[in-house]
Amino acid sequence: MKPESRKQGLAMGTRPPPPAHPASDSGPLPFSARRRVEWQRWAYPVLLLAVVLATWEAVVAGFEIPHYILPAPSLVAQTLVEKWPVFLRHTAVTLSEVGAGAMLGIAGGLALGLVMFLFQPLERALYPLLVVSQNVPVFALAPLLVVWFGYGYLSKVIMAAIIIFFPITVSVLDGLKRTDSDQIRLFQTMGATPLQLLWKLRFPAALPALFSGLKLSAIYSTIGAVIGEWVGAGAGLGYLMLSANAQLRVAEVFGAIACLTPIGLGLLGLVVLLERMLLPWQHLSRDDTGAGA
Repeated sequence: MKPESRKQGLAMGTRPPPPAHPASDSGPLPFSARRRVEWQRWAYPVLLLAVVLATWEAVVAGFEIPHYILPAPSLVAQTLVEKWPVFLRHTAVTLSEVGAGAMLGIAGGLALGLVMFLFQPLERALYPLLVVSQNVPVFALAPLLVVWFGYGYLSKVIMAAIIIFFPITVSVLDGLKRTDSDQIRLFQTMGATPLQLLWKLRFPAALPALFSGLKLSAIYSTIGAVIGEWVGAGAGLGYLMLSANAQLRVAEVFGAIACLTPIGLGLLGLVVLLERMLLPWQHLSRDDTGAGA
């Protein structure tokens, strides 16, 4: 823009257009740059974890802390290697409980969230009760579930489902209610039926909120199963933690915690992968421009 036209535009109350963002001019990042961005995203947490483990090892060795109080990371790793069949067996039990509880909690949350959206009197009656129920400590429900469903598999599955149920219900209900009103009017103008409106507009619009709830559920999914195993079980990582802690085998307790971590991370990874498949546009701009790196 020339100086004269710039002055005239300012005098008329208009402003020149802002300069284009460099990322939009340069276009998508090349493959090598995207690989570098992905490497940087993983490098920082891995580096921080390495620093924490090295500091932990040095503190235990420097202060000569007994292994039954705080074992060194090297001792935990050695215990995992030496007793891997035991950890593998208990991990399989907990993983099956978490998986079944996740499917049950997601199905129940989806169904209740949809029903509450379709019938507003039911929403007004149930929603406050759902919120109040979250003030009840989860650990207080575990003994009741054991009494009602026994010490076996079912009580742990229901406990895991209870943890997952609430965030799924709230995220589905919130996503369905936040559909753009202009898009709703457009669909109605084109003669869409209520079922078409729900399936082709409201539900796709609710997917971002639903995946947010799924990510929270994946992170917290192991809590319910482990709490159920603490109250009463014959197998599982929670049972192994209690048994080892009672005999001051603290390295095995940390080993069980180390086995629980990949379960939650694996479920979170599955949710993120499914989100990328169903909502690819949410990741394209960030991945191509390097935003959030």
